[in-house]
Amino acid sequence: MKRIYLLFSLITAVATLSAQPLFVPDKDITKVGEVLFQSPKSFTLGFSNKGDKPLVVKEVRPSCGCIDVAFDNKPIEPGAHGEIRLTFDAKMLGTFYKDVEILTNAQDQPLYMAIQGIVVKEVQDFSGDYPIDLGNVRLLSNYIEYDDVNKGDMPVQEIRVANVERTPYKPELMHLPPYLSAEYVPETIPGGKAGIIRLTLDSKKLFQLGLNQTSIYLARYMGDKVNEDNEIVVSAVQLPDFSQLSQAQRDQAPVIQLSEEQLDFGSMEGRKKAQKKLTITNTGKTTLHIRQVQVFNKSLSVSLGDRTLEPGKSTRLKVTVNTKYLKKAKARPRVLLISDDPENAKKIINIHVTP
Repeated sequence: MKRIYLLFSLITAVATLSAQPLFVPDKDITKVGEVLFQSPKSFTLGFSNKGDKPLVVKEVRPSCGCIDVAFDNKPIEPGAHGEIRLTFDAKMLGTFYKDVEILTNAQDQPLYMAIQGIVVKEVQDFSGDYPIDLGNVRLLSNYIEYDDVNKGDMPVQEIRVANVERTPYKPELMHLPPYLSAEYVPETIPGGKAGIIRLTLDSKKLFQLGLNQTSIYLARYMGDKVNEDNEIVVSAVQLPDFSQLSQAQRDQAPVIQLSEEQLDFGSMEGRKKAQKKLTITNTGKTTLHIRQVQVFNKSLSVSLGDRTLEPGKSTRLKVTVNTKYLKKAKARPRVLLISDDPENAKKIINIHVTP
């Protein structure tokens, strides 16, 4: 009996030692851009408790008297998010790097988080016209779409970039696939100015009919790495070629018909997943082949009954929405169908959903 009790005590002790809070910052350094001279500005530093015990922030010490600190010292449960609020007085012009020393119950050694930016007499504000904030640069959009591309086309789309810092910025796109090429105008964007990246698509190099989707990444500084923050999603929809069909062949062609082209899932609050179905019918005179069934972002998944439909026959398409990926998706939730109906080779099903 004593041996069993001793073993239980040892197991409990080991479990107690392994259970710890873990302070994980959203960002080690938060780039705040331009701050107006002598206009105090507040910033929020976010963090999470990735451990399995409650996390307590005991003390936050700023690196200088130019920063006031506010935080909640109530326990933060495992998996929960917390914030430290900083107010910077902006009384000196020029670049700044200010850190705070954070003491918690997660470890004996302090942790550090910082803000970095520049105090200026006049702020060049791009936030309204360039809503995508990457820190030192802002984008008009981080989603590019080439719609209805035919074989041999060379369409061009533009990525508009604003340099919100005072120093020059040289944009560079990383992980370009073989079918995309970039031209930077200008090659170096002066501080406080905007530029354009012209992105040309060579449709002859596309991988497949239907949706070709890839992620490219805008380097914000020398040696930058790829992550979700600087990701730009590029979609291109290549259509099948029916230019050689005669009028007689078109008269005998299959015809795709959808019971619905809009699916409204409503609010997803409190739901992890939701499903809806629609019917696809061939109302034409010959066999219909559905060549591609694709989604524009990973919050959607689809399941199709039959890809080959004889005249007058139908099949069911099931569409599932996964709430987990809705907020992170850059492309609008849609389903793409590519078939051999020469008049409606591309069908788009729009998905309406509220996270």
